[in-house]
Amino acid sequence: MLELIISLVAGAIGGNGAGAVMKTYSLGTAGNSIVGIIGGGIGGKLLGMMSAAPDAAVAAAGGTDTGAIIGQLVAGGIGGGVLLVVVGVIKGMMAKT
Repeated sequence: MLELIISLVAGAIGGNGAGAVMKTYSLGTAGNSIVGIIGGGIGGKLLGMMSAAPDAAVAAAGGTDTGAIIGQLVAGGIGGGVLLVVVGVIKGMMAKT
C-alpha cells in the first residue's frame, strides 16, 4: 500500500514538473496533478509487475526496501510525466480539428 501512495504522489509531482517544463502540454495545476496521479499509478503498477521481489516477500523480510521505494518514486514520476505529454498531445490534436 505504501508503494502505491508513493507512486501516486510521485506521479503528481512528475505531471506538474512536466507541465512546468513543457508549457505546450500543460493542463493547469489541477489537470497536471490528476493526469500525473493516474500516470504514476500506472507506472508504479508496471514496475511492480516487472519486479523480482513481490511486496509480500519484502514485508515478510521485515519492512520496506529502500530500493523499491526509490524505484516507485522514479516509476511514478516518469509515468506521470509521460502520461501528461500523451494527454497534452491528444488535446492539441483535438483542438486542431
